[in-house]
Amino acid sequence: MADMPARLAEIVDEFAAAPRDLVLEMLLEYADVVPPLPDDTVREGMEQVPECQTAFFLRAQVTPDGVVDTLFDCPPEAPTTRAFAGILAEGLAGASAAEVLAVPDDLYQRMGLAQAISPLRVRGGTAILGRLKRQVREQLG
Repeated sequence: MADMPARLAEIVDEFAAAPRDLVLEMLLEYADVVPPLPDDTVREGMEQVPECQTAFFLRAQVTPDGVVDTLFDCPPEAPTTRAFAGILAEGLAGASAAEVLAVPDDLYQRMGLAQAISPLRVRGGTAILGRLKRQVREQLG
């Protein structure tokens, strides 16, 4: 059984160890790390995540060498949701399909975010991860 990617595990540990009153601030810093979509990307190939309170689209692409490329499209006016995408974009960069599938579904609870943000937002973040993993599983067939 693969472990979740090392960088993502580091991020989880940083959050879990942080004082509660700093967690939200730390989270929002990740809103800035979401890479912009390539110009030729159209939303058609991306899946919308209806659990998010904002228009959020994603795509996971398993490359021929088994690495997962992630694409996220989320408006800047939704910083919390963008931050979830930022954490996944940074934490899953260069990760294999097995590593992505090994990410625990309760990732955001493990990070201590359940105490810092609303349950609705945690559910949105959990849905983003769930759909990403489902897309990877479908491509592995």
